Amino acid sequence: MATDQTHVVTSRRLDDPVFQAFTLLRTGFTVAPILFGLDKFLDWLVDWPQYLAPQINDLVPGTAHQAMLAVGVVEIVAGVVVAIRPRLGGYLVAAWLAGIIANLLVQGDFYDIALRDLGLLLAALALARLAAAVDRHPAQA
Repeated sequence: MATDQTHVVTSRRLDDPVFQAFTLLRTGFTVAPILFGLDKFLDWLVDWPQYLAPQINDLVPGTAHQAMLAVGVVEIVAGVVVAIRPRLGGYLVAAWLAGIIANLLVQGDFYDIALRDLGLLLAALALARLAAAVDRHPAQA
């Protein structure tokens, strides 16, 4: 009988739009930061140092490239935190995106990317809130 109840709860959860949205956001905010973080070391996608505002570059030690390597480490860690603790990770990614947005606004360029990152920030906050809802129902996990 317990097995039947578990199956019903699991299938209901997989059909639940809240759980589906949570899973999509969790997957995206795990994979994307890790891939972007790794690319800071590989420079396959873009020349990352161009996105660092000169005013910020003057504040951090080392070169813009070295700063981007540190950024890559933070992004990889953020992706891993989302995978392990999505409730905390969602807020961590949102805060990180706020920093990226601030950097882009200080730079006075790449406003399109800043706007995109604002949308991602809102999605990261939604992930954190959905994680709180999913955590409240552990019997359905």
